[in-house]
Amino acid sequence: MSIQYDITHTTVYRYREPVSFGEHRVMFRPRDSHDLRVLATDLQVSPEAIVRMIQDPHSNSVALVQPLTSALELRIVCSFSIEHAHTNNLELPVSGLAEFFPFAYSTDERFDLEMYLRPHHEDPQGKLMDWARQFVRTDGPNRTRDMLVAMNEHIRNGLVYQGREEEGTQSPLDTLALGSGTCRDFALLMMEAARRLGVATRFVSGYIYDPALDTATTFDDAGEPLSTQGAGSTHAWLQAYLPGAGWVPFDPTNNLLGGSQLIRVGVARDPSLAAPISGSWYGAADAYLGMEASVQVRRVMSPAWQGAAVTDAESLAV
Repeated sequence: MSIQYDITHTTVYRYREPVSFGEHRVMFRPRDSHDLRVLATDLQVSPEAIVRMIQDPHSNSVALVQPLTSALELRIVCSFSIEHAHTNNLELPVSGLAEFFPFAYSTDERFDLEMYLRPHHEDPQGKLMDWARQFVRTDGPNRTRDMLVAMNEHIRNGLVYQGREEEGTQSPLDTLALGSGTCRDFALLMMEAARRLGVATRFVSGYIYDPALDTATTFDDAGEPLSTQGAGSTHAWLQAYLPGAGWVPFDPTNNLLGGSQLIRVGVARDPSLAAPISGSWYGAADAYLGMEASVQVRRVMSPAWQGAAVTDAESLAV
């Protein structure tokens, strides 16, 4: 079953007096694949700007935006339409050699996955490693995917989601100590924990669909409203590489295992490399007033249309 979404991501930076702008990197275009197809995109910038598109080292589409004049406000509006096919990640077969933990990647896989296997944050006293080990069963065989599913669920149920105005991501040790964090914090925590167990992971930045915020569709397929954290703004989760199944998504903020609610935009080995927008400005130190960002994800495909449209992820690749 495929679903079509219209997404509008608006970011506004405001200043007390006119300032000039350096180049801004805008990561907004979803990643096309067998389960996600981009139908249309549009990028509007005020003041007028030169825009060129590139691919970064992770093959993410990045718009390089250079505003041409000084202004009191920098407004960036990204709009796009996508078609998203649902994939049941619990049914994707894992290679027999990786079905049970511990397992070893092949030599070629380890070469390609090296940057995703290496922990990026320190754990001098082994607290994060101890936390990760609680998901390794000692009373019987450990299925690799079940171990990751348990970690994903534990973060959702055991930690408190708490939005934060400040940019950036807190360290995994800080997230454990505070018992709370944002979607980016939870994704990083699970990434670093899984890496210490020998599982390759990468960060995913994107959007999440919440029917409760959709003026056109307020219920899920079962007729029930969903409670979704991270909607209305950019969202973050992770992918773990499981031989045979490939990159499998986990959203510890909402205890989701992929699905058509998650709309990926960028992937990276660390959250700092997948910021939706980054850039610079030049002016008085006290000129900056603040930033406002909003994301609207609207489902535009009717159930009747879905039945006659693409029915599986493989069909989207045609």
